[in-house]
Amino acid sequence: MRSFKWLGSVELRSSRWFITFVVSFTGATDVFVYGLIVPVTPTALHTRLLGFSDGNVQVWTSILLALFGGALLVSSPIVGYIADRSESRQWPYLCGLAGLGAATALLCVGRHIGFWIAGRLFQGAAAATVWVVGNALLVETVGIDGVCEAIGYTAMASGVGTVAGPLLGGVVYENGGYYAVFGLAFGLIGLDIVLLLTLIERRHLIKWLGPEMAPPVAEREATEQHVTENAAAEGPESLPTAGSCSDQPVPPRDAPSRVALGRAGLLLGSPRVIIAVWGNFIISIILTSFDSVLPLFTQETFGWKQSGQGLVFIPLMIPHILSPVTGSIVDKFPRACRYMTAGAFISCVPAMVLLRLVTDNSIQHKILLCTLLSLIGVCIAIALPPLDAEVFRAVEEKEQKTPNIFGKGGTVALAFGLTSMGFAAGTLVGPVFAGFIRLQAGWGAMGWALGLITGVSSLPTLLFMGGWILREPVRSGAE
Repeated sequence: MRSFKWLGSVELRSSRWFITFVVSFTGATDVFVYGLIVPVTPTALHTRLLGFSDGNVQVWTSILLALFGGALLVSSPIVGYIADRSESRQWPYLCGLAGLGAATALLCVGRHIGFWIAGRLFQGAAAATVWVVGNALLVETVGIDGVCEAIGYTAMASGVGTVAGPLLGGVVYENGGYYAVFGLAFGLIGLDIVLLLTLIERRHLIKWLGPEMAPPVAEREATEQHVTENAAAEGPESLPTAGSCSDQPVPPRDAPSRVALGRAGLLLGSPRVIIAVWGNFIISIILTSFDSVLPLFTQETFGWKQSGQGLVFIPLMIPHILSPVTGSIVDKFPRACRYMTAGAFISCVPAMVLLRLVTDNSIQHKILLCTLLSLIGVCIAIALPPLDAEVFRAVEEKEQKTPNIFGKGGTVALAFGLTSMGFAAGTLVGPVFAGFIRLQAGWGAMGWALGLITGVSSLPTLLFMGGWILREPVRSGAE
């Protein structure tokens, strides 16, 4: 009976739904902690840091946001390469959560701007680790048939964390004080670490259950790893040669940096990967543009204070609950991904253009703004899961055409690192892009500009997502 309960525990800890929950929860915590500190930053810079005046607060608030985006941009491919070379996804994941805890501690105790700079840099690197390694672990667990739905759950959790972070941050800070905000952050990070330590990767199930009870996937991966290790131990003569019956290429034995660049080059040679990176870049521009412009616009137009400025993001983020539904549809009908994503991009255009109609401080204009933001949120919820899953499908396609092309460990995490780079680049461009246009040409012109880049992006998405539209796709998984 005791062994049966232990077996059930192992199966539970390695189950698809539990791993999906853990990855989604940690992703929600990452964006929640980021947003939790947003309402605290201006006051903390003014009251806690030495030598700060009111004139420096706005400048350093923007600089700290840019530092986060820069660290996310630089760290994403590095984290992806390291994670692919690691025997386990769990330990890089734990390092990312530890980095998030260290970043939060620096922001909590820092009374000099240097602590805040280091904290934001750590936070960006930790975010790269959480999202890159988490998505890689997720797709390895659910497989190609369920990848979109699983990524949809992480997108939904991210939307909830994005809304809840600033709202709870302001409430906790107002009622509990500065340290109460960071106490909530440390509690969530600690819970994340416990959940991650509880998790068992499916590739390691054979160590827990034994060969006779392990799932076929775990047994096959263990067998492949055993064969590879034996071949390496026997020396170069055991590897396939040009005259042998095996046509699998020999993995390169160059320096790690050259190998990493080679894998990145192979990935970026795929139009499907480029479309996924570009799509994440566009979505990030949209979201961060509203982060930059919407609070000031509602303050100037409606006279809303901090609470109203935070609540106006709810219509934009709540539609993320539709992301798992979108993912499930794409998993069942893989060829629909190009039409759903391109359709979501083109549907964003009228909603963004109509933002110019919101001009007066009236209930009708407030309802119109929230309605348009909801429509934009629905479009993002439809587009994001297929874009994130596209990189995994592109890697699968390349490995089917040329087995072992990426060598031992594959390159799934590095592929997600590239999409994370695209999103990070959007966080740097979006606020400056939208803020400059609104300042120079007005709110309506900003809506036109966002609609233009989104509408133009729908064409290459339609043509290349899932492969060239006129080419018969490589059949895999559900296809």
